[in-house]
Amino acid sequence: MPKLNVEDLIKIKESYKAVFTLREGGYRAKITVHMGTCGIAAGARTVMEALIDEIHKQGASDVIASASGCAGLCSKEPMATVEIVGEAPVKYGQLDAEKIKKIFKEHVLNGSPVQEYALAAGCESSY
Repeated sequence: MPKLNVEDLIKIKESYKAVFTLREGGYRAKITVHMGTCGIAAGARTVMEALIDEIHKQGASDVIASASGCAGLCSKEPMATVEIVGEAPVKYGQLDAEKIKKIFKEHVLNGSPVQEYALAAGCESSY
């Protein structure tokens, strides 16, 4: 692997900027992929990778992806929770890469929760 130079490091920093905005509190939406043992076994890593790719593809610098442990509904894994500032969080289940992309486009970008994948709305928030 070739040595990284300053320009390479700047590119890497910019490409992951959206992921780290949580530390600064400068985001309008947060998507948490539940990555407990059951979630990982069911495919949560693929869901997280697809989500991060979609965030970068869309240039959504005000959206962050986060990981958490088990959400307690192992039979519904992989799961993700979408939290948008000022709205009730929505928990989605039995996800795959295509479903999380649809959720990102329809719910996060356009404000319309995807009813067909939703398990619950409300009850929890990190705001």
